[in-house]
Amino acid sequence: MATLSTVYPTLVDVARIMDPNGSVGTVAEILQQYNDILDDIPWMEGNLPTGHQSNYRTSKPTPTLRLLNGGVVPTKSTTGQIVDACAILENRNHIDVDVASLNGNTAAFRLSQDKPMIQGFMDELSRIMIYGDSSVEPKEFNGLATRFYTLNTAVSSYTQLIDGQGTGTDNTSIWLVCWGPGKVYGIYPKGSKAGLVHEDRGIQDILENTSTGAYMRAYVSWMQWKAGIVVEDYRHVVRICNIDISNLETAGDSTDNSANITKYMSMALDLLPPGGDYRPVFYMNRRASSMLRVKLENKTNAALSVENVVGPGGFGRRQFSYYGVPIRRIDSLTVAESRITTSS
Repeated sequence: MATLSTVYPTLVDVARIMDPNGSVGTVAEILQQYNDILDDIPWMEGNLPTGHQSNYRTSKPTPTLRLLNGGVVPTKSTTGQIVDACAILENRNHIDVDVASLNGNTAAFRLSQDKPMIQGFMDELSRIMIYGDSSVEPKEFNGLATRFYTLNTAVSSYTQLIDGQGTGTDNTSIWLVCWGPGKVYGIYPKGSKAGLVHEDRGIQDILENTSTGAYMRAYVSWMQWKAGIVVEDYRHVVRICNIDISNLETAGDSTDNSANITKYMSMALDLLPPGGDYRPVFYMNRRASSMLRVKLENKTNAALSVENVVGPGGFGRRQFSYYGVPIRRIDSLTVAESRITTSS
């Protein structure tokens, strides 16, 4: 089996470093099995208590063409700054002490109740990473769709959007993201822990009914995740937008009018800056992934390949790739995106 390796720390790597007793690492391993994106995102500590401030180049100097005995006016480049905030996701679980002890294995029962909470964290974080918009919901950080949102040439990031020609309201997107320092990476606030923080607060008296004042003895679990995303160089993200999902699902039929997503994926690869100091990954939802797999059935398509991989935690799965770039599934990618235009 191939191994999913990276020179940048994933959530599991950071959790293991920061928590020697293994408790956070155990939770991180569970999360890995729910969503492939955690295999890919490099996590770094932000330089602010609430997030991260990064610098970007706004202009570069142009050399002067001069004649002999002619002078040159000194020039310099200019830079700007952008601050990316982190969101705080939090939840808690209260389990009646007597309910937890019914099956004779309290610890196992509590874990069975905590796992859905963990899944909820992953689902919500994945959604915010794509569609988060702090101008609509101040508690969120800005996701990828908020940064790559228009085909208007007045917005610099428009160069990184490819129009899939869908015209309805059942559109989806395929993303190509290049992870790495100085490119795209996840952050957690300065001085905080990476990943999901889980605390077993033992047995507590919980106010069960505010109107009657009734209390209940309960096991209490508390969880919190502080996270954000930084797109330090927008050229390392490509969005294939306006993919009509109902049309796409005609792939392989006699009346196939699906978008040529392999063509668009090829175009996306050529929008990336030259050089290999990053780790590109394609992301799409389940329905788009299924249709791409239909194209994989064409044995003459050498660009698409399938291999067995082993991810962090030692679990294996089948993964396919396009020209060597892994293709991952994110179910948070909706099939109800409005068409992106020059006026979006």
